[in-house]
Amino acid sequence: MRRLRLLGLLCCLVALAFVSLSFEGTVPAARSGGRTTDPARGDTFPAAAQPGDATTGGASSGPAELSPQAPARWRSEPGRPAPPSSLTGYVWPLPHGRLTQPFGPSPWGSLVVDHKLFHDGIDLATFCGDRVAAAHAGVVLAAGYHYDTFMGWAGDLTPYLERLDQKGLWTTLPIVVVIDDGNGYRSVYAHFSRVVVKPGQVVRAGQELGLEGRRGHATGCHLHYGLFSPLETDTFAVSIDLVTHLLVPQREIARIDPLLVLPQRSDLDRTGPKAGDLPASVGARFE
Repeated sequence: MRRLRLLGLLCCLVALAFVSLSFEGTVPAARSGGRTTDPARGDTFPAAAQPGDATTGGASSGPAELSPQAPARWRSEPGRPAPPSSLTGYVWPLPHGRLTQPFGPSPWGSLVVDHKLFHDGIDLATFCGDRVAAAHAGVVLAAGYHYDTFMGWAGDLTPYLERLDQKGLWTTLPIVVVIDDGNGYRSVYAHFSRVVVKPGQVVRAGQELGLEGRRGHATGCHLHYGLFSPLETDTFAVSIDLVTHLLVPQREIARIDPLLVLPQRSDLDRTGPKAGDLPASVGARFE
């Protein structure tokens, strides 16, 4: 009888050990080299700026909150970005801005889609020096003139960057902020007169990033706001004039229309392109 009791106790211990190992195998995040990786999404975040953290750095007006990670069910295919209809937590970066240039075909665009010049974001304008806010919570990847490595270029940037160095042209570029929105997408803000955030800083939606300006190629003070996912496999062609003159790559990762994720505004004239006006590769992202 005593041996039977000992055998039963041993079996219980083995079962508990097996259950413990099973749970260890389902831990959703693992640290590696000072970064945390979420294997379900394939995303990495700086260890000091995890989704859900309230840590901040540089200029800040309060605690920051990152949006929840996008559930795997949002993806239509493995490795593809979440559809725009699933994105939440976005606010207007210029709450009272006029839409001066929509996303889509435009004679002033620098991209080429279906053999037409194309504007890859939206332009909003109020007045010079107005406060530009983060459209979504996230982590600042770039703030200033050195942003191109985070912009989704599909090709080698070396000739372009060497040209900027050799000719001392960095300050002719727009002042840009790029933010990882924590949901598989990046927000791009351009033409600041100055910025008040730094790379690595965690920001909340609505937090000030800088002041509306006209730095770079701009005819007046405004904000260019773009949105794209590094997971996107579709690309836009770059105007051959820019490729030849600036030595930039021939393609960039395709963008989505920010109006798809920003809150409805009754005072906004939404005259941008509809899905039927765009080639299939772009219209497929209009839902």
